[in-house]
Order: sequence, then structure tokens, then C-alpha cells
Amino acid sequence: MPANALTLSNPDDGKRNLLGMPEEALVGFFEDLDQKPFRARQIMRWVYKRRVLDFAAMTDLSKSLREQLSTVADLRLPDVISEERSADGTRKWLLDVGGGQAVETVFIPEPRRATLCISSQAGCALDCDFCATGKQGFNRNLSIAEILGQVVLASIEVAPTEISNVVFMGMGEPLANYANVVPVAKLLINDRAFGLSRRRVTISTVGLVPQITRLAEECNVALAVSLHAPNDELRDRLVPINRVHPIASLLDACWRYARVLASRQVTFEYVMLDGVNDSPAHAADLARLLRGRPAKVNLIPFNSFPGSGFRCSSAESIEAFWQVLQSRGIVATIRRPRGDDIAAACGQLAGRIDDRRKVRLSHKLVGAEGE
Repeated sequence: MPANALTLSNPDDGKRNLLGMPEEALVGFFEDLDQKPFRARQIMRWVYKRRVLDFAAMTDLSKSLREQLSTVADLRLPDVISEERSADGTRKWLLDVGGGQAVETVFIPEPRRATLCISSQAGCALDCDFCATGKQGFNRNLSIAEILGQVVLASIEVAPTEISNVVFMGMGEPLANYANVVPVAKLLINDRAFGLSRRRVTISTVGLVPQITRLAEECNVALAVSLHAPNDELRDRLVPINRVHPIASLLDACWRYARVLASRQVTFEYVMLDGVNDSPAHAADLARLLRGRPAKVNLIPFNSFPGSGFRCSSAESIEAFWQVLQSRGIVATIRRPRGDDIAAACGQLAGRIDDRRKVRLSHKLVGAEGE
């Protein structure tokens, strides 16, 4: 078996999956085996730097330790159900996370960077009308190993290309799975693990204000906010969580976050919906919200999916919207769709969600009823 083979160990075999385990927990694991703490650093180097998942190939570990690890632990990745490749080089994997659930991970190669878009939940509870994931419903949060496993798997698959950017913009609301997303983000920026710059790890949210405030204190990475409307009346319709955390409170949390943010700037995502939120007046209102603030706007042409009920704004409308923002001093870009021919573009990820659970929108929104 190759050292980096993408096999899935039996999750019921009683072995401890070390993938994604925080460094302190990994140290504790080795201490329980009567091993020195530096063994944790060795394992991290093999897995995250060299992408080796076979204990037998970890040659700086003693033979007895390698044999012991093979009986009590493993490094378990999600199974790949399918892979699709776009004409533009984008790759999308459908990954089995058990229980009939599957999530999607997207790799986007560009001349100056290589971005991986990862999922944090099986489905999504936030029910945004223009998002294919929201239409699928919600089943559960992904574990730390399931989230980080996407990064390790993709790193192996795209080698020798190095992933330079990781964005939590796949299926699910990352901050609704805060307890598992933040440890992954910390490993991505940990020099002993992936060692990415804080500016190259982005957590995207529709606006869970308490979690944004907490994130500012605990994990200083780039923040992207799915705004999509310049007023509460429209945003209540497009992004239902706005009824709990309206724009004013959301922006206040964003400006507080920016004060400690490595890049000192928050990105606001704005999907362009024909006849809904794309008029010059909407652009002017958006500029008034953001003028003089540490903000940039990413205009996203809407990517259609079956049953969405929306159309993408025309190229002329998007250009006019951009011109209004620019003329008012707002830094704005227009995202070029990538992977739309394989339904891998922004808003198109749907995966496979069975056994959807009822959820409620509240200030505690993190998952299913009763959790």
C-alpha cells in the first residue's frame, strides 16, 4: 500500500483517528502510550508536511511504536464517491461522510494561487433561497477529522501542486459548527501542521454575530461575510438569519473583528440576482453602509441550480453596480465563475443529504432541534 493511500479505515474498529487532533490532544495521546511529547510533532510532520498516512512508512518512529500505533490508531480520510473535472481545471470531490450523507470539496487552480473550498456541515440550516446547499436541508455538523480530511485528501490528489489558500465556503455555515471549525483553522495556520498564512485561511459566514465576536478573540484568520443585500427588508428575505442578527449588529461585529484581523479588512460577498438586489440604487445603499470602513466587496454572478427561482444579473448590470461602488470609494471585485460546468461554483454545492432534520433560527443557531 502506498504511504499516502486514500483508504478509509473501518470507523467501528475501535482505533483512534489522529487526523485533525489538536496538538495538545495529540501530545496527551502519546503520553498515554508512555511516549515523549515530541512524538506528536513527528506525526504532524509526516501527515501535514509530507502527506504520509501509513504508520509503517514513518521511518523516524521506532518499529515497536509503529506497530503499536497500527493497532490503536489510524489516519482516516473520507471515502471519495466521485470526482469531476471542469474545463477550467477546477476539481470537485463528492465525499462519503457516513449515514447516507455526502459533502463536496472543490479545488480551484489559478496562476498565482491554488484554493481549496471545504465543507463544514452535511447540508445547511440557514435556508438561503439562492444557495443549493440550503435547499438540500441539514443533517449534521462535520467532525474535525471530516473537515481536515478534505484538506489532506486534496493535498495528496493535487500534488505536486501546493494548496496556498483554504476557504470555509463549501457546504454549511462554518460558524454554526464553531467547535469543530476553529481547531481545523488553527491547524491550517500552525507551523507544525500546514503553516498557511492567517490571510490565506478564510472563514465565511452569513452573519452569526456571537460567533464572529468569539472568533476575533480565539482565531485570527480572514473573515468573509455573505451580505447580499444593503437593507434589512431585502436581507430578511434572502438571508433569513438576518431576522435574528440584522445588518447594523452584523456590521458592528465585523468592524470589531477588523480591529484584530491580520489583513485589517473584511470581505463582503454579494451575489448578483437579476431584478432583486442589483440596481444602482442598491449599489449606492451598499456604498453608504461600507464607506470609510475596512471593507472590500466581492460581487458574485449568481450560479444557477435546479429550482432556484433566480437568474443571474446581466453583465451590464453587474458592471454598472461595480462602477457605482468604485465611484464612491469602495474596493470591489467581480468574481469570475469557476467550475460552473460541474456545479462547483459558488452557491452550487449540494452534495447528498438524507434524513434532514428540523431546525430553528435563533441566536443559538448551530444545528438540529434538541441539540
